[in-house]
Amino acid sequence: MKKTNYRHFIMSMIVFMTVVNYIDRGAISYAQKDIIKTFALNAKSWGEVLGYFGYGYMFGALFGGALSDKKGPKFVWLLAGTAWSIFEIGTAFAGQVGLAVLGGSALAGFGTFRVLFGLSEGPLFSTMNKTMANWAAPQEKGFAASLGLLGVPVGAAVTAPVAVALLSVFSWQVTFVILGALGLAWVVIWSKVFTNLPENHPNVSKEELAIIRSKSGLVANESSFMADTDVKWYHFFANPTLIFNAIGYFAFQYVNFLILMWTPKYLMDVFHYNLGSLWYLGMIPWLGAIPTVVLGGKISDALRRKTGNLRIARAGLAVVSLLLTAVCFLLIPTVHTAAAVLTLMAVGNAFNFLPNSVYWTVILDTEPSRAGVFGGVTHFITNIATIVAPTLTGFLVAAYGYSSMFTAAMVAALIGMVAMLFVKPGKKGAAPIKAPAQKLA
Repeated sequence: MKKTNYRHFIMSMIVFMTVVNYIDRGAISYAQKDIIKTFALNAKSWGEVLGYFGYGYMFGALFGGALSDKKGPKFVWLLAGTAWSIFEIGTAFAGQVGLAVLGGSALAGFGTFRVLFGLSEGPLFSTMNKTMANWAAPQEKGFAASLGLLGVPVGAAVTAPVAVALLSVFSWQVTFVILGALGLAWVVIWSKVFTNLPENHPNVSKEELAIIRSKSGLVANESSFMADTDVKWYHFFANPTLIFNAIGYFAFQYVNFLILMWTPKYLMDVFHYNLGSLWYLGMIPWLGAIPTVVLGGKISDALRRKTGNLRIARAGLAVVSLLLTAVCFLLIPTVHTAAAVLTLMAVGNAFNFLPNSVYWTVILDTEPSRAGVFGGVTHFITNIATIVAPTLTGFLVAAYGYSSMFTAAMVAALIGMVAMLFVKPGKKGAAPIKAPAQKLA
């Protein structure tokens, strides 16, 4: 008998890969002591190493989203997953490559591999959004997006114990090789269990497909699944809702990357914790975000159902959440114990993640046929923060001390809050459109 909830299995596989993805990108923060010592880096240059990832990540998101619309999400999943796993392994040799062939600069070696690694990881979320546009039912879009994004805080949380455990047993170089190999294993499995459209998967029953393609219950101005339209990528910039939504998402990403990349060094420098303590301390800022990322999707869908108003369901949730995030980071410089700082970081991060799915469902609500390319453009703008957050933090910490990085996070959250006030999801005149049968496998 065919399964009637195969889409949930697909979503769970995406969660797992997102966890692997975040461990891959965050592990370098826990190897920082050995890398800095080996290659004689300082706070400023270490901030640059962390920031190089963002240069590639921005363009990977942009082109990955467009490619997922054109070639289908499966092609991009397999290409990106293979590439980032290979470059994760390559990071183990980045410093030596820089010293040997890039002008004797270990920094140049890490910069090259971090850019390529970021380029490969960039397509993840825009491709995920295209997958959700193809596989999620209209009434569960918020929850589906939040479930896919659950891998972000889970991955960030388990990065600490996984990275510390591996680094306690193996060298930092071997740790990167192991993590890259895990990603390659997922790629092989994914190639066997996923198709671009549920119509083409033998484990999707007619009953489940009817749920996925249902047009009942659409609210005013809400778009449904469309196989193709003549909407071009540059139409993104003619839609203020999509632009302001991307700015709101930038604020989320700034806070997210600040915590991911600088928490380990902050705890070691300010409170003098060693690597052995970071396996559990590094998890604390993410514990609240794990339930709230899914809860936010459920709240957003419930608000949509109760009010019939996408602006309240999506933008309203983000405005309140970003305001509360800003308040938490405003308070951090006023406390002076590790317990108080970590508590405020955890609460602030929990509020930050509450509307995480909103930034993607705004795109699904507004232009689902271009979920890939518009998701890619959104993520490109968003991921300016993956450069700005670690690099600016390195400069601020060197010049003004660690309290300045929390003030900067507060400012970013407030900018995002104001931007989300102008977000009006949906497409005027949208009406249910019958999805034609497709054979894109």
